[in-house]
Amino acid sequence: MLDNLGQVLPAGARQYGDKPALIFKGRAFSYRELNELSARLAGGLCALGVQQGDRVTLYTQNCWEYVVSYFAIARLGAVINPLNVMLTPDEVRFVVSDCGAKAVLASHAKGAGLLEALAGTPVRELILFGDEAVAGTRSFNALIEESSPLAEDVMTSPESLSTIGYTSGTTGHPKGAMQSQRAVLLNAAMTATMHVRTAADTVVSALPLPHVYGNVVMNSALLYGGTIVVLERFSEQETLDSIQRYGATILDGVPTMYMYLLNYPDLERYDLSSLTRCAVGGQTMPVSKMHEVEQRFGVPLLELWGMTELAGLGTTHPFYGVNRLGSIGVPLPYTEARIADLADASITLGPDESGELLIRGPLVMMGYYGNEEATRQTIEPDGWLHTGDVARMDKDGYFYIVDRKKDMINTAGFKVYPAEIERVVAAHPAVAMVAVGSVPDELKGELARAYVVLKGGARATEDDILAFCKEHLAAYKVPRSVAFVADLPKTSTGKIMRRELKKLDL
Repeated sequence: MLDNLGQVLPAGARQYGDKPALIFKGRAFSYRELNELSARLAGGLCALGVQQGDRVTLYTQNCWEYVVSYFAIARLGAVINPLNVMLTPDEVRFVVSDCGAKAVLASHAKGAGLLEALAGTPVRELILFGDEAVAGTRSFNALIEESSPLAEDVMTSPESLSTIGYTSGTTGHPKGAMQSQRAVLLNAAMTATMHVRTAADTVVSALPLPHVYGNVVMNSALLYGGTIVVLERFSEQETLDSIQRYGATILDGVPTMYMYLLNYPDLERYDLSSLTRCAVGGQTMPVSKMHEVEQRFGVPLLELWGMTELAGLGTTHPFYGVNRLGSIGVPLPYTEARIADLADASITLGPDESGELLIRGPLVMMGYYGNEEATRQTIEPDGWLHTGDVARMDKDGYFYIVDRKKDMINTAGFKVYPAEIERVVAAHPAVAMVAVGSVPDELKGELARAYVVLKGGARATEDDILAFCKEHLAAYKVPRSVAFVADLPKTSTGKIMRRELKKLDL
Protein backbone atom coordinates (compact mmCIF):
# COMPACT_ATOMS: atom_id res chain seq x y z
CA MET A 1 0.00 0.00 0.00
CA LEU A 2 1.15 3.55 -0.67
CA ASP A 3 2.35 5.76 2.18
CA ASN A 4 0.31 8.86 1.35
CA LEU A 5 -2.34 10.28 -0.98
CA GLY A 6 0.22 12.32 -2.89
CA GLN A 7 1.55 9.09 -4.39
CA VAL A 8 -1.75 7.96 -5.92
CA LEU A 9 -1.62 9.73 -9.29
CA PRO A 10 2.16 9.36 -9.91
CA ALA A 11 1.79 5.61 -9.28
CA GLY A 12 -1.30 5.47 -11.49
CA ALA A 13 0.43 7.32 -14.33
CA ARG A 14 3.38 4.90 -14.23
CA GLN A 15 1.21 1.80 -14.20
CA TYR A 16 -1.83 2.77 -16.28
CA GLY A 17 -0.58 5.62 -18.47
CA ASP A 18 -3.17 6.67 -21.03
CA LYS A 19 -5.98 4.54 -19.66
CA PRO A 20 -9.07 6.65 -18.78
CA ALA A 21 -9.06 7.40 -15.06
CA LEU A 22 -11.86 9.98 -14.82
CA ILE A 23 -14.78 10.84 -17.08
CA PHE A 24 -16.74 14.01 -16.42
CA LYS A 25 -19.39 15.47 -18.74
CA GLY A 26 -18.11 13.36 -21.63
CA ARG A 27 -14.46 14.39 -21.20
CA ALA A 28 -12.04 11.59 -20.40
CA PHE A 29 -8.88 12.21 -18.38
CA SER A 30 -6.15 9.60 -18.51
CA TYR A 31 -4.04 8.68 -15.51
CA ARG A 32 -1.12 10.49 -17.12
CA GLU A 33 -3.16 13.66 -17.72
CA LEU A 34 -4.53 13.77 -14.18
CA ASN A 35 -1.02 13.30 -12.84
CA GLU A 36 0.36 16.15 -14.96
CA LEU A 37 -2.48 18.52 -14.09
CA SER A 38 -2.15 17.85 -10.37
CA ALA A 39 1.62 18.33 -10.52
CA ARG A 40 1.22 21.73 -12.21
CA LEU A 41 -1.44 22.85 -9.74
CA ALA A 42 0.75 21.68 -6.85
CA GLY A 43 3.57 23.77 -8.30
CA GLY A 44 1.27 26.79 -8.52
CA LEU A 45 -0.01 26.40 -4.96
CA CYS A 46 3.56 25.99 -3.72
CA ALA A 47 4.53 29.26 -5.44
CA LEU A 48 1.61 30.92 -3.59
CA GLY A 49 3.04 29.78 -0.29
CA VAL A 50 1.07 26.62 0.46
CA GLN A 51 3.38 24.32 2.41
CA GLN A 52 3.37 20.96 4.14
CA GLY A 53 0.78 20.92 6.93
CA ASP A 54 -1.20 23.92 5.63
CA ARG A 55 -4.95 23.37 5.39
CA VAL A 56 -6.58 23.91 1.98
CA THR A 57 -10.37 23.97 1.58
CA LEU A 58 -12.32 22.54 -1.37
CA TYR A 59 -15.81 23.98 -1.88
CA THR A 60 -17.56 22.86 -5.05
CA GLN A 61 -20.09 20.65 -6.74
CA ASN A 62 -18.63 17.55 -8.41
CA CYS A 63 -16.22 18.46 -11.23
CA TRP A 64 -12.89 17.33 -12.68
CA GLU A 65 -11.16 20.26 -11.03
CA TYR A 66 -12.01 18.82 -7.62
CA VAL A 67 -10.09 15.61 -8.38
CA VAL A 68 -7.05 17.52 -9.65
CA SER A 69 -7.13 19.83 -6.62
CA TYR A 70 -7.52 17.00 -4.12
CA PHE A 71 -4.36 15.27 -5.27
CA ALA A 72 -2.42 18.50 -5.82
CA ILE A 73 -2.96 19.42 -2.16
CA ALA A 74 -1.88 15.92 -1.14
CA ARG A 75 1.34 16.15 -3.21
CA LEU A 76 2.35 19.21 -1.19
CA GLY A 77 1.85 17.36 2.06
CA ALA A 78 -0.88 19.89 2.83
CA VAL A 79 -4.15 18.93 4.55
CA ILE A 80 -7.32 18.53 2.48
CA ASN A 81 -10.47 20.16 3.89
CA PRO A 82 -13.43 19.02 1.72
CA LEU A 83 -16.65 20.95 2.33
CA ASN A 84 -20.28 20.07 1.80
CA VAL A 85 -21.37 22.20 -1.14
CA MET A 86 -24.62 23.05 0.65
CA LEU A 87 -22.84 25.04 3.36
CA THR A 88 -23.64 28.75 3.43
CA PRO A 89 -20.88 31.39 3.32
CA ASP A 90 -21.27 31.89 7.07
CA GLU A 91 -20.82 28.16 7.65
CA VAL A 92 -17.79 28.14 5.36
CA ARG A 93 -16.36 31.01 7.39
CA PHE A 94 -16.71 28.98 10.57
CA VAL A 95 -14.95 25.93 9.08
CA VAL A 96 -12.01 27.77 7.51
CA SER A 97 -11.53 29.74 10.72
CA ASP A 98 -11.77 26.60 12.84
CA CYS A 99 -9.18 24.62 10.87
CA GLY A 100 -7.05 27.65 9.91
CA ALA A 101 -7.30 27.15 6.14
CA LYS A 102 -4.67 29.03 4.13
CA ALA A 103 -6.41 28.76 0.75
CA VAL A 104 -9.80 27.92 -0.71
CA LEU A 105 -10.37 26.36 -4.13
CA ALA A 106 -13.98 26.63 -5.26
CA SER A 107 -16.28 26.57 -8.22
CA HIS A 108 -17.06 30.03 -9.57
CA ALA A 109 -20.71 29.62 -8.59
CA LYS A 110 -19.87 28.85 -4.96
CA GLY A 111 -16.67 30.85 -4.50
CA ALA A 112 -17.48 34.21 -6.06
CA GLY A 113 -19.71 35.13 -3.12
CA LEU A 114 -17.20 34.12 -0.45
CA LEU A 115 -14.95 37.16 -0.36
CA GLU A 116 -16.90 39.01 2.31
CA ALA A 117 -17.31 35.89 4.43
CA LEU A 118 -13.58 35.13 4.27
CA ALA A 119 -12.53 38.58 5.45
CA GLY A 120 -10.69 38.33 8.75
CA THR A 121 -10.11 34.55 8.41
CA PRO A 122 -6.70 32.86 7.90
CA VAL A 123 -7.50 32.37 4.19
CA ARG A 124 -4.98 34.17 1.97
CA GLU A 125 -5.90 32.80 -1.46
CA LEU A 126 -9.29 32.19 -3.09
CA ILE A 127 -8.94 30.30 -6.36
CA LEU A 128 -11.99 29.90 -8.62
CA PHE A 129 -12.33 27.05 -11.08
CA GLY A 130 -12.39 28.06 -14.73
CA ASP A 131 -10.88 31.01 -16.61
CA GLU A 132 -12.80 33.82 -14.98
CA ALA A 133 -11.64 35.50 -11.78
CA VAL A 134 -13.17 38.38 -9.87
CA ALA A 135 -11.26 41.00 -7.89
CA GLY A 136 -9.49 39.39 -4.96
CA THR A 137 -9.46 35.88 -6.49
CA ARG A 138 -7.32 33.87 -8.89
CA SER A 139 -8.27 31.81 -11.93
CA PHE A 140 -7.71 28.07 -11.52
CA ASN A 141 -6.99 27.55 -15.22
CA ALA A 142 -4.54 30.44 -15.34
CA LEU A 143 -2.72 29.13 -12.29
CA ILE A 144 -2.23 25.73 -13.92
CA GLU A 145 -1.18 27.21 -17.28
CA GLU A 146 1.33 29.60 -15.75
CA SER A 147 2.87 27.19 -13.25
CA SER A 148 5.66 24.66 -13.54
CA PRO A 149 5.07 21.16 -12.18
CA LEU A 150 6.07 20.64 -8.59
CA ALA A 151 9.74 19.69 -8.68
CA GLU A 152 9.41 16.97 -6.06
CA ASP A 153 6.41 15.67 -4.17
CA VAL A 154 6.55 16.17 -0.41
CA MET A 155 6.93 12.87 1.39
CA THR A 156 4.56 12.47 4.32
CA SER A 157 4.31 9.51 6.68
CA PRO A 158 1.29 7.20 6.85
CA GLU A 159 0.59 8.49 10.37
CA SER A 160 0.43 12.15 9.34
CA LEU A 161 -2.76 14.16 8.94
CA SER A 162 -4.23 13.99 5.44
CA THR A 163 -7.77 15.31 5.74
CA ILE A 164 -10.04 17.27 8.06
CA GLY A 165 -13.60 16.29 7.21
CA TYR A 166 -16.31 18.22 9.00
CA THR A 167 -19.37 16.47 10.32
CA SER A 168 -22.83 17.60 9.25
CA GLY A 169 -23.34 19.79 12.29
CA THR A 170 -26.95 18.83 12.93
CA THR A 171 -26.49 20.02 16.52
CA GLY A 172 -24.30 23.04 17.23
CA HIS A 173 -21.18 23.70 15.17
CA PRO A 174 -19.68 20.98 12.98
CA LYS A 175 -16.57 19.17 14.19
CA GLY A 176 -13.50 18.46 12.08
CA ALA A 177 -12.62 14.75 12.03
CA MET A 178 -8.88 14.36 11.47
CA GLN A 179 -8.08 11.46 9.13
CA SER A 180 -4.56 10.08 8.76
CA GLN A 181 -2.96 9.19 5.44
CA ARG A 182 -3.14 5.53 6.44
CA ALA A 183 -6.83 5.69 7.35
CA VAL A 184 -7.90 7.16 3.99
CA LEU A 185 -5.73 4.84 1.91
CA LEU A 186 -6.52 1.75 3.98
CA ASN A 187 -10.25 2.43 3.79
CA ALA A 188 -10.11 2.69 0.00
CA ALA A 189 -7.94 -0.42 -0.19
CA MET A 190 -10.18 -2.53 2.03
CA THR A 191 -13.33 -1.28 0.25
CA ALA A 192 -11.75 -2.37 -3.02
CA THR A 193 -10.84 -5.71 -1.46
CA MET A 194 -14.34 -6.40 -0.12
CA HIS A 195 -16.11 -5.33 -3.31
CA VAL A 196 -13.38 -6.65 -5.66
CA ARG A 197 -12.90 -3.24 -7.29
CA THR A 198 -10.14 -3.65 -9.88
CA ALA A 199 -8.66 -2.16 -13.05
CA ALA A 200 -11.37 -4.01 -14.97
CA ASP A 201 -14.11 -1.84 -13.41
CA THR A 202 -15.88 1.30 -14.51
CA VAL A 203 -17.87 2.88 -11.70
CA VAL A 204 -20.63 5.48 -12.07
CA SER A 205 -21.11 7.79 -9.10
CA ALA A 206 -23.15 10.91 -8.42
CA LEU A 207 -22.04 10.90 -4.79
CA PRO A 208 -20.56 14.27 -3.78
CA LEU A 209 -16.78 13.95 -3.91
CA PRO A 210 -16.33 15.94 -0.67
CA HIS A 211 -18.48 13.39 1.15
CA VAL A 212 -16.65 10.50 2.75
CA TYR A 213 -18.51 7.88 0.66
CA GLY A 214 -17.83 9.73 -2.58
CA ASN A 215 -14.18 10.07 -1.56
CA VAL A 216 -13.79 6.34 -0.96
CA VAL A 217 -15.35 5.54 -4.34
CA MET A 218 -12.93 7.94 -6.05
CA ASN A 219 -9.84 6.66 -4.26
CA SER A 220 -10.69 2.97 -4.58
CA ALA A 221 -11.03 3.45 -8.35
CA LEU A 222 -7.85 5.50 -8.87
CA LEU A 223 -5.71 3.36 -6.56
CA TYR A 224 -6.31 0.22 -8.61
CA GLY A 225 -6.57 1.38 -12.21
CA GLY A 226 -10.33 1.64 -12.56
CA THR A 227 -12.31 4.29 -14.42
CA ILE A 228 -14.69 6.51 -12.48
CA VAL A 229 -17.52 8.33 -14.23
CA VAL A 230 -18.36 11.28 -11.99
CA LEU A 231 -21.73 12.99 -12.40
CA GLU A 232 -22.07 16.63 -11.39
CA ARG A 233 -25.25 15.77 -9.53
CA PHE A 234 -27.70 12.89 -9.50
CA SER A 235 -30.38 12.54 -12.14
CA GLU A 236 -32.06 9.34 -13.21
CA GLN A 237 -31.48 9.92 -16.91
CA GLU A 238 -27.80 10.83 -16.66
CA THR A 239 -27.08 7.94 -14.31
CA LEU A 240 -28.71 5.39 -16.60
CA ASP A 241 -27.21 6.99 -19.71
CA SER A 242 -23.75 6.76 -18.17
CA ILE A 243 -24.11 3.10 -17.21
CA GLN A 244 -25.20 2.24 -20.73
CA ARG A 245 -22.74 4.52 -22.57
CA TYR A 246 -19.60 3.55 -20.65
CA GLY A 247 -20.45 -0.06 -19.89
CA ALA A 248 -20.27 0.55 -16.16
CA THR A 249 -19.67 -2.46 -13.96
CA ILE A 250 -20.40 -0.77 -10.60
CA LEU A 251 -23.00 1.77 -9.50
CA ASP A 252 -22.61 3.48 -6.13
CA GLY A 253 -25.37 5.50 -4.47
CA VAL A 254 -27.45 6.28 -1.43
CA PRO A 255 -30.91 4.72 -0.93
CA THR A 256 -32.87 7.67 -2.33
CA MET A 257 -30.94 7.49 -5.61
CA TYR A 258 -31.99 3.86 -6.07
CA MET A 259 -35.57 4.68 -5.11
CA TYR A 260 -35.69 7.43 -7.73
CA LEU A 261 -34.30 4.99 -10.30
CA LEU A 262 -36.87 2.35 -9.40
CA ASN A 263 -39.63 4.91 -9.88
CA TYR A 264 -38.20 6.23 -13.18
CA PRO A 265 -40.68 5.38 -15.95
CA ASP A 266 -37.97 4.73 -18.57
CA LEU A 267 -35.80 2.43 -16.46
CA GLU A 268 -36.58 -0.68 -18.48
CA ARG A 269 -35.47 0.99 -21.74
CA TYR A 270 -31.82 1.05 -20.66
CA ASP A 271 -29.29 -1.71 -21.16
CA LEU A 272 -27.77 -2.27 -17.73
CA SER A 273 -26.27 -5.66 -18.55
CA SER A 274 -22.71 -4.41 -18.01
CA LEU A 275 -23.33 -4.01 -14.26
CA THR A 276 -21.92 -6.74 -12.06
CA ARG A 277 -22.77 -5.25 -8.64
CA CYS A 278 -24.19 -2.14 -7.02
CA ALA A 279 -23.35 -0.64 -3.65
CA VAL A 280 -25.50 1.43 -1.32
CA GLY A 281 -24.73 3.33 1.86
CA GLY A 282 -25.23 6.55 3.75
CA GLN A 283 -28.54 5.53 5.28
CA THR A 284 -30.52 2.37 5.96
CA MET A 285 -32.48 1.06 2.98
CA PRO A 286 -35.71 -0.93 3.30
CA VAL A 287 -35.14 -4.58 2.42
CA SER A 288 -38.17 -4.57 0.11
CA LYS A 289 -36.54 -1.88 -2.03
CA MET A 290 -33.21 -3.71 -1.98
CA HIS A 291 -34.91 -6.83 -3.35
CA GLU A 292 -36.50 -4.71 -6.07
CA VAL A 293 -33.10 -3.23 -7.04
CA GLU A 294 -31.56 -6.69 -7.30
CA GLN A 295 -34.50 -7.97 -9.33
CA ARG A 296 -34.67 -5.07 -11.79
CA PHE A 297 -30.93 -4.41 -12.11
CA GLY A 298 -30.06 -8.09 -12.17
CA VAL A 299 -27.04 -7.79 -9.83
CA PRO A 300 -26.24 -8.01 -6.11
CA LEU A 301 -26.74 -4.85 -4.04
CA LEU A 302 -23.98 -4.59 -1.43
CA GLU A 303 -24.91 -2.46 1.56
CA LEU A 304 -22.20 -0.60 3.40
CA TRP A 305 -21.98 1.58 6.48
CA GLY A 306 -19.46 4.24 7.39
CA MET A 307 -18.85 7.69 8.79
CA THR A 308 -16.53 10.68 8.46
CA GLU A 309 -14.77 9.66 11.67
CA LEU A 310 -13.65 6.43 9.94
CA ALA A 311 -12.49 8.02 6.66
CA GLY A 312 -15.18 5.97 4.94
CA LEU A 313 -16.58 2.50 5.45
CA GLY A 314 -16.57 0.58 8.71
CA THR A 315 -18.56 -2.42 7.51
CA THR A 316 -19.82 -3.87 4.24
CA HIS A 317 -20.56 -7.13 2.45
CA PRO A 318 -17.94 -9.08 0.51
CA PHE A 319 -18.71 -9.44 -3.19
CA TYR A 320 -17.66 -13.11 -2.91
CA GLY A 321 -19.61 -14.01 0.20
CA VAL A 322 -23.00 -14.12 1.84
CA ASN A 323 -25.01 -10.96 1.15
CA ARG A 324 -27.69 -10.46 3.80
CA LEU A 325 -30.03 -7.73 2.67
CA GLY A 326 -30.90 -5.41 5.52
CA SER A 327 -27.52 -5.96 7.15
CA ILE A 328 -24.59 -3.53 6.87
CA GLY A 329 -22.31 -6.54 6.59
CA VAL A 330 -19.17 -7.34 8.53
CA PRO A 331 -16.26 -5.14 9.63
CA LEU A 332 -13.60 -4.25 7.09
CA PRO A 333 -10.30 -6.14 7.47
CA TYR A 334 -8.14 -4.73 10.31
CA THR A 335 -11.32 -3.34 11.92
CA GLU A 336 -13.11 -4.44 15.09
CA ALA A 337 -16.78 -3.84 15.85
CA ARG A 338 -18.95 -4.63 18.85
CA ILE A 339 -22.35 -3.79 20.31
CA ALA A 340 -22.11 -1.92 23.61
CA ASP A 341 -24.71 -1.41 26.30
CA LEU A 342 -26.33 2.02 25.84
CA ALA A 343 -25.87 2.86 29.51
CA ASP A 344 -22.36 1.43 29.95
CA ALA A 345 -20.06 1.20 26.93
CA SER A 346 -17.71 -1.17 28.73
CA ILE A 347 -20.36 -3.90 28.55
CA THR A 348 -20.46 -5.86 25.28
CA LEU A 349 -23.87 -7.27 24.40
CA GLY A 350 -24.60 -10.66 22.90
CA PRO A 351 -26.14 -11.67 19.56
CA ASP A 352 -29.39 -9.94 18.61
CA GLU A 353 -29.22 -7.48 21.51
CA SER A 354 -29.55 -3.82 20.53
CA GLY A 355 -26.97 -1.31 21.72
CA GLU A 356 -24.51 1.22 20.37
CA LEU A 357 -22.20 0.18 17.54
CA LEU A 358 -18.55 0.80 18.49
CA ILE A 359 -15.57 0.57 16.12
CA ARG A 360 -11.84 0.19 16.76
CA GLY A 361 -8.80 0.02 14.51
CA PRO A 362 -6.54 2.04 12.20
CA LEU A 363 -9.50 3.61 10.39
CA VAL A 364 -10.58 5.53 13.49
CA MET A 365 -9.91 9.26 13.27
CA MET A 366 -7.01 10.95 15.06
CA GLY A 367 -9.60 13.05 16.90
CA TYR A 368 -11.61 16.23 16.32
CA TYR A 369 -9.46 19.15 15.26
CA GLY A 370 -8.94 21.57 18.16
CA ASN A 371 -11.65 19.89 20.23
CA GLU A 372 -10.17 17.59 22.84
CA GLU A 373 -13.38 17.41 24.88
CA ALA A 374 -15.45 16.16 21.93
CA THR A 375 -12.68 13.68 21.13
CA ARG A 376 -12.74 12.29 24.68
CA GLN A 377 -16.52 11.94 24.51
CA THR A 378 -16.31 10.03 21.23
CA ILE A 379 -13.23 7.81 21.57
CA GLU A 380 -12.77 5.63 24.64
CA PRO A 381 -9.29 5.42 26.24
CA ASP A 382 -8.88 1.92 24.79
CA GLY A 383 -9.59 3.17 21.26
CA TRP A 384 -13.26 2.28 20.77
CA LEU A 385 -15.14 4.91 18.74
CA HIS A 386 -18.75 5.71 19.61
CA THR A 387 -20.72 5.81 16.35
CA GLY A 388 -24.05 7.06 17.71
CA ASP A 389 -25.84 4.26 15.84
CA VAL A 390 -28.05 1.74 17.59
CA ALA A 391 -27.35 -1.67 16.08
CA ARG A 392 -27.36 -5.40 16.70
CA MET A 393 -25.17 -8.29 15.61
CA ASP A 394 -26.46 -11.71 14.62
CA LYS A 395 -24.86 -15.00 15.64
CA ASP A 396 -22.75 -15.06 12.44
CA GLY A 397 -21.20 -11.64 13.01
CA TYR A 398 -23.32 -9.61 10.58
CA PHE A 399 -24.36 -6.19 11.86
CA TYR A 400 -27.74 -4.48 11.48
CA ILE A 401 -28.49 -0.79 12.05
CA VAL A 402 -31.57 -0.19 14.17
CA ASP A 403 -31.43 3.61 13.99
CA ARG A 404 -29.54 6.71 15.05
CA LYS A 405 -29.63 7.27 18.81
CA LYS A 406 -30.59 10.89 18.22
CA ASP A 407 -33.53 9.99 15.94
CA MET A 408 -35.26 7.74 18.45
CA ILE A 409 -38.88 8.72 19.19
CA ASN A 410 -40.07 8.36 22.78
CA THR A 411 -43.78 7.51 22.76
CA ALA A 412 -45.20 7.19 26.27
CA GLY A 413 -41.95 5.62 27.42
CA PHE A 414 -41.68 3.25 24.46
CA LYS A 415 -38.60 3.59 22.23
CA VAL A 416 -39.64 3.84 18.58
CA TYR A 417 -37.00 3.86 15.84
CA PRO A 418 -37.96 5.63 12.59
CA ALA A 419 -35.93 3.27 10.42
CA GLU A 420 -37.99 0.29 11.58
CA ILE A 421 -41.23 2.01 10.56
CA GLU A 422 -39.70 3.19 7.29
CA ARG A 423 -38.74 -0.37 6.35
CA VAL A 424 -42.36 -1.47 6.75
CA VAL A 425 -44.01 1.50 4.98
CA ALA A 426 -41.55 1.21 2.08
CA ALA A 427 -42.84 -2.30 1.43
CA HIS A 428 -46.31 -0.98 0.57
CA PRO A 429 -46.74 -1.36 -3.21
CA ALA A 430 -47.80 2.28 -3.70
CA VAL A 431 -44.85 3.82 -1.83
CA ALA A 432 -41.81 5.20 -3.64
CA MET A 433 -40.09 6.82 -0.63
CA VAL A 434 -40.84 7.33 3.03
CA ALA A 435 -39.33 9.08 6.02
CA VAL A 436 -40.58 9.03 9.59
CA GLY A 437 -40.36 11.92 12.00
CA SER A 438 -41.92 12.91 15.29
CA VAL A 439 -44.66 15.34 16.21
CA PRO A 440 -45.27 16.57 19.78
CA ASP A 441 -48.16 15.14 21.81
CA GLU A 442 -49.42 16.35 25.19
CA LEU A 443 -50.16 12.89 26.53
CA LYS A 444 -47.42 10.72 25.04
CA GLY A 445 -44.64 13.24 24.49
CA GLU A 446 -43.97 12.31 20.86
CA LEU A 447 -45.81 10.49 18.12
CA ALA A 448 -44.46 9.07 14.87
CA ARG A 449 -45.61 10.54 11.56
CA ALA A 450 -44.83 8.98 8.19
CA TYR A 451 -44.09 11.28 5.25
CA VAL A 452 -44.81 9.35 2.07
CA VAL A 453 -43.96 9.93 -1.60
CA LEU A 454 -46.18 7.76 -3.78
CA LYS A 455 -45.04 6.01 -6.93
CA GLY A 456 -46.03 7.66 -10.18
CA GLY A 457 -49.69 6.91 -10.90
CA ALA A 458 -50.17 5.04 -7.62
CA ARG A 459 -52.94 5.79 -5.12
CA ALA A 460 -53.14 5.20 -1.37
CA THR A 461 -54.89 6.81 1.57
CA GLU A 462 -53.72 7.40 5.11
CA ASP A 463 -55.92 4.53 6.26
CA ASP A 464 -54.32 2.23 3.68
CA ILE A 465 -50.82 2.98 4.97
CA LEU A 466 -51.78 2.70 8.64
CA ALA A 467 -53.63 -0.57 8.08
CA PHE A 468 -50.53 -1.96 6.35
CA CYS A 469 -48.37 -0.89 9.30
CA LYS A 470 -50.71 -2.56 11.80
CA GLU A 471 -50.18 -5.87 10.01
CA HIS A 472 -46.41 -5.71 10.44
CA LEU A 473 -45.67 -3.57 13.52
CA ALA A 474 -46.45 -3.67 17.22
CA ALA A 475 -49.23 -1.22 18.07
CA TYR A 476 -46.96 1.30 19.79
CA LYS A 477 -44.71 1.46 16.70
CA VAL A 478 -47.50 2.24 14.23
CA PRO A 479 -47.31 5.89 13.12
CA ARG A 480 -50.23 7.96 14.28
CA SER A 481 -50.51 9.95 11.05
CA VAL A 482 -49.41 9.94 7.41
CA ALA A 483 -48.56 12.97 5.30
CA PHE A 484 -48.39 12.56 1.52
CA VAL A 485 -45.69 14.83 0.06
CA ALA A 486 -44.16 15.49 -3.35
CA ASP A 487 -40.60 14.97 -2.14
CA LEU A 488 -38.49 14.62 1.00
CA PRO A 489 -35.79 16.98 2.31
CA LYS A 490 -32.34 15.64 1.50
CA THR A 491 -28.69 16.49 2.05
CA SER A 492 -26.24 17.01 -0.81
CA THR A 493 -25.52 13.28 -0.66
CA GLY A 494 -29.20 12.38 -1.02
CA LYS A 495 -29.64 11.31 2.60
CA ILE A 496 -33.07 12.12 3.99
CA MET A 497 -32.96 14.79 6.70
CA ARG A 498 -35.42 13.64 9.33
CA ARG A 499 -34.96 16.83 11.34
CA GLU A 500 -36.33 18.84 8.40
CA LEU A 501 -39.52 16.82 8.06
CA LYS A 502 -41.42 19.14 10.40
CA LYS A 503 -41.14 21.90 7.80
CA LEU A 504 -43.38 19.86 5.50
CA ASP A 505 -46.20 20.37 8.00
CA LEU A 506 -46.17 24.15 7.68
